[in-house]
Amino acid sequence: MGGLVYFSSGSGNTARFVERLGLPATRLPLKGNADVPELAEPFVLICPTYADGAGRSAVAKPVIRFLNVEANRSLLCGVIASGNRNFGQTFAMAGQVIARKCNVPLLYRFELAGTETDIARVHDGLQTFWGSRCLTPA
Repeated sequence: MGGLVYFSSGSGNTARFVERLGLPATRLPLKGNADVPELAEPFVLICPTYADGAGRSAVAKPVIRFLNVEANRSLLCGVIASGNRNFGQTFAMAGQVIARKCNVPLLYRFELAGTETDIARVHDGLQTFWGSRCLTPA
């Protein structure tokens, strides 16, 4: 059985997106000193982007800590990223960075808390992905 793992900052945009998906999901801790969960099942990661104008620091530190655990990184099957289109080329850059470094597909990008179209596409896309890749829907 697979699932979703997500990080959401204080703005809560990613949390609202995941909640609207209506699928079981594990939230990464917001605080850097909290325990990092270790997973036992394949998952898709959903995370926002925090890049400066040059693209530095695109991936939030709690996401980096989580993926630095080899057991977690080995179960990552894909990534979905959010961002703000106002930031141009750095829009949803965290997804590109994670996909490249972890050798997994960047499945989708959405802005802020996403639209109803984004929710439908991601929900349906995850069902297809889980059926054809390394996951089965929870």
